[in-house]
Amino acid sequence: MADDYRIAVAVGNPDHAEQLVRTAVDVARDRGGEVFVVGVVVTPQESPFALFTDEVIAREFGGERRALLDRAVSVASGTGVTVSGELFVASSVSRGVLAAVAERDCDSLLLGWQERTRENAVLGTNVDRILRRADCDVLVEKIGALAGEVESVLLPVAESPHAGLAAAVARAIAVSNDARVDLLRVVASPDDESAARDLLSRTADSLSEVAVETEVREGEVADEIVSASKSRNVTVLGATRTGALRRRIVGSIPREVGRRAEGTVIMARKGGGSLASRVFRL
Repeated sequence: MADDYRIAVAVGNPDHAEQLVRTAVDVARDRGGEVFVVGVVVTPQESPFALFTDEVIAREFGGERRALLDRAVSVASGTGVTVSGELFVASSVSRGVLAAVAERDCDSLLLGWQERTRENAVLGTNVDRILRRADCDVLVEKIGALAGEVESVLLPVAESPHAGLAAAVARAIAVSNDARVDLLRVVASPDDESAARDLLSRTADSLSEVAVETEVREGEVADEIVSASKSRNVTVLGATRTGALRRRIVGSIPREVGRRAEGTVIMARKGGGSLASRVFRL
C-alpha cells in the first residue's frame, strides 16, 4: 500500500466522533497511511464574522470545536497510526469538509450518518452535498446503539464498481479487530444460487488474512440484509452507478438498511468523478 495514503474524518457530533476516528484508524492502518481529523466552524456569509480572518475565528470562536477535535485526535494515541487534526472555517459544514479534503489531498473521507433535515434529503443535508461534490472515496458510517467490540463484519456482495472498496473496508475492520467477515448474496430465485456462490467465492479469495464465511439467501435484498445484520456488529455496503431520479434515491437499499439496522452500517462509494449520478443502492 502507498505510504502517502490519507483518510479524512469529519467530526461534529460529540457522541460519534471517537468511533468515527477508530474506524478511520482501522482503514489507515491497513493501507499504511494516516488519519486527518477535520472540524468545521460555520460562519454565515452575512455575519459579523466577515470582519475577521479565518485564523482569528478558529482561535477565538472555535473553542468547542477545538475541544472536540483534540479529543477525537487523542483516540488514536498508541495505535501506531499517525493522526493530525485541523479546524476549518467555512460558510457551511459541507464547504469546510470539502476544502479540507482538497487542501490535504485526501484519498478517502469518512462521514457520520446524519438524520434528514429536509424531506428530499437522502442521508442528511451535509452528507448529501458532500457526496455530490467529493471526488475521493467516501465512507458514510451510521453508528449503531451498541458500537464497540467487533467480532463479525457483514459484507453484502454486489457486482458494482464500489464492491472492491466495500470489501477492502470490511477486511480492514476485521483485521484490526481479529474479526470474521461474513459474505452475503441475496438472490431473487433458486436459479440464481449457482452464480451467487461463484461471486461469493471470488470475493472470499480477495480477502486475505481474515476468516470468511459465505451465505446465499433468497428474498428481498433489504429485508435479508437487515435480518443478517442482527447477528453481526458491523455491516459494510457498496454503492453503484445509476441514472435514477432523486426520488428513486430516497428508496435506495443502503439507506433503508442503515435506517432499519440496529448495528453499525458503513456505506462505501468509490471516488473518481462527479457524484450527480451516483446513489447508494445494491
